[in-house]
Amino acid sequence: MLNTNDGTASTDSAHKGGAASGSTIRSNRPVPLLKRMARSWQLYVLLLPSLIWLVLFAYLPMYGLQIAFREFNPMQGIIDSPWVGLAQFERFFESNNFVPLLWNTIALALYELIAGFPIPIVLALALNALRQKYLSRSVQLITYAPNFLSVVVVVGILMMILDPQIGVVHQVAGALGIDAPQFLTDPGWFRHIFVWSGIWQTAGFSAIMYLAALSSVPPELHEAAKVDGASLFRRMIHIDLPSIMPIAVILLILSVGNILNTGFEKVLLLQNPLNLTVSQVIDTYVYEVGLKSPIPQFSYATAIGLFKSVVGLILLLAVNFFANKTTKSGLF
Repeated sequence: MLNTNDGTASTDSAHKGGAASGSTIRSNRPVPLLKRMARSWQLYVLLLPSLIWLVLFAYLPMYGLQIAFREFNPMQGIIDSPWVGLAQFERFFESNNFVPLLWNTIALALYELIAGFPIPIVLALALNALRQKYLSRSVQLITYAPNFLSVVVVVGILMMILDPQIGVVHQVAGALGIDAPQFLTDPGWFRHIFVWSGIWQTAGFSAIMYLAALSSVPPELHEAAKVDGASLFRRMIHIDLPSIMPIAVILLILSVGNILNTGFEKVLLLQNPLNLTVSQVIDTYVYEVGLKSPIPQFSYATAIGLFKSVVGLILLLAVNFFANKTTKSGLF
C-alpha cells in the first residue's frame, strides 16, 4: 500500500509539474506585435508626430534624388526630364573645382574635429571635479549661453570685433600704434576664426551631455580611490573618462560621418572674394551652382549633394565598424 500510494503521489506530482511547466512555456511565448502595440498605444501616439515629420521631410524628398541622374528641366518635371546616368558626377569629378573644394572642406572639418572634439570632454571633466557647486554652475552657464546665439549673431559679433574699419581689435591696435592683421580678408585667418568661434559657441552645450554621463558614476568609486591614495587627475583618467567613453565614441562616429557637411551659413557669411581660396567649400559651391547662378543647375547640384551623402555614409559605417571592434561600443 505504501508503494502504491507513493507511486500515485509521484504520478500526481508529475502531472502537476507537467501542467506547471506547460503553463510556464505558454507564458514565455512571444506576444504578437499588434498586442504589444495595443498595450503601449499611448507611447506610439507620442511617437506619431515625429514619425510623420520624418516621413514628410526626410523620406519623401528622396524621390527627387533621381534628378542627379537626369538633365532636370522644371518645365518638364522629374519623370519627363532626359536620363543622363552618371554624367553629372563625371562632370564634377573632372572639373578643376573638385580637388580644391574637397581639400577646403576636409581641411576645415578635420581642424574643427581635432580642435573641437576634446574640449567639451575636458570641460566636463573639469566641471565635474569642481567641489564648489556654485562655481561649477556659473562656469557651466557662461559656457552654455553662447549656444543660444544664432549663427548670424555670432558672425555679427565677429564683424564688430575684427572689422578693419570699426572693429574693436583694430581700434585698440591703432591706439597702440600696432598694425593688426586683416582677420576677415586674409585667407590664413579664415579657418582659425571659423573653428574657434564655433568651439566658443558649442563647447558648453556638448559638455552637458558628458556631464549627464558623469552624474551616473557612483561616488563610492571616488571615495575608494581616495582611500587608496589616487590623485584627482588619476581619478579623472581611470574613473570619469571610461564612464563617458561610450557617448564620446558615438559622438565621434557621428562627427566623422558628417565630415563633409561644414557649417554652410557660417562659411557663407564669413566668405568674401579675398578669402575665397580657402572658404569655398562643397556646400557653398552647391549653393552657387544650384541656386545663385543665372541658370540654376539643379541636377549638377543634386549630384554633388548625393556624392557628399554617400561619402558620409561610407565613413560612418567604417568608423562604426572600427569602434565596435576596438571599444565594443558603436551606433549599431
